[in-house]
Order: sequence, then C-alpha cells, then structure tokens
Amino acid sequence: MLLKIVAAFLVLMAVLAMFGRLRLPGGPPRIAAPKKCPACGRPRIGRGPCPCGAPPPA
Repeated sequence: MLLKIVAAFLVLMAVLAMFGRLRLPGGPPRIAAPKKCPACGRPRIGRGPCPCGAPPPA
C-alpha cells in the first residue's frame, strides 16, 4: 500500500514538472539576458558608465 502511495506521488510530481516547463503564449515573459557593454562585453549593472570608460547607453 505504501509503495502505491509513493509511486502515485512521484507520478504526480512528474506531471507537475511537465506542466511547469510548458510555455503558454500569453504567459509572463522570462527574465531577459543581462545587457552587455558594446565596447568591452562586460555585463551592464545599473545605468552608470561602464568601468572600461564607454558612455552609458542612450
């Protein structure tokens, strides 16, 4: 009996995982990739100038 309960729980978790990976067309957008400096390629954090000296993006 306990084995059946454990098996049902694992199947239920697998089904929930499949629905969690499903992308619906009207769903919220995923987190965008971090912006990179066009001059040096470092990830941009905040709005200030890049440490390489490139001006901030317009």
